[in-house]
Amino acid sequence: MEVKDILQSYRVKNGLTQEQLAQKVFVTRQAVSRWESGETSPNQETLKALSKIYGVSINTLLGSPRKLVCQCCGMPLEDDYISKETDGTFNEEYCKWCYGEGKFVYASIDELVDFLMEHSANGQLPKEESRRFYETELSKLRHWRKD
Repeated sequence: MEVKDILQSYRVKNGLTQEQLAQKVFVTRQAVSRWESGETSPNQETLKALSKIYGVSINTLLGSPRKLVCQCCGMPLEDDYISKETDGTFNEEYCKWCYGEGKFVYASIDELVDFLMEHSANGQLPKEESRRFYETELSKLRHWRKD
């Protein structure tokens, strides 16, 4: 589905006219019409506002061009799992279990690895090897990288 079609479908699904949506995001009705015809696209700030109004990520509004992964634990992200900031906007970098209301749950990579070791059902690798695997893979994620 194209971005223009996604934008129109969310507007219609939320029972809004182009005029009503325009008022909510402080643009003209013509701007909304141009998005829905594919002539133009909303800017970043407007996409944030639309994301908040519709309760979906910007990635979803854009047709999911990126495969989102939590940059703390590595979990694939869908809209139901994406964390939110204190103002209700999506934070597409983290899952809701690692980050919420402006705070990270895990203070260190060791704390996260301890949690994963306790809750994983993988009995195929010895514990030391599992721990090394988690530490190696997690350290590749943006939140834990030491660049």
